[in-house]
Amino acid sequence: MPKKSYKKKHLTSFQLIILGFAGVILLGSILLMLPFSSVDRIPTPFHEALFTATSAVCVTGLVVKDTGSYWSLAGQTIILVLIQIGGLGVVTVAASVSLLSGKKISLMQRSTLQDAISAPKVGGIVRLTRFILKGT
Repeated sequence: MPKKSYKKKHLTSFQLIILGFAGVILLGSILLMLPFSSVDRIPTPFHEALFTATSAVCVTGLVVKDTGSYWSLAGQTIILVLIQIGGLGVVTVAASVSLLSGKKISLMQRSTLQDAISAPKVGGIVRLTRFILKGT
């Protein structure tokens, strides 16, 4: 019986960026659905939480519920964090977490960062990421 050879599939930079955005939106939606996120302490329907999280990450400013009166402080904070992640970019935030934790950024991560922020070359990506963070 012949041995099966399994080839490891690697995601492209663009696939990683899309999955990162989708993951942040899904996590934000779940957090916004929880009762502590609304002033009345009631669960928010998934479609409303999903729309709000997607709008926040994409920095469009569209809302289903009035942000000031419907969402609690926790909900508003979640929305603010989603806006910040969307504004900076999911990949930049992920690289920032790596940098702040003291980990080295691999060549693949640098290449993904280059694609995410449209940098002309891989060199100086870490410096540019630090500059973006300090500016923010």
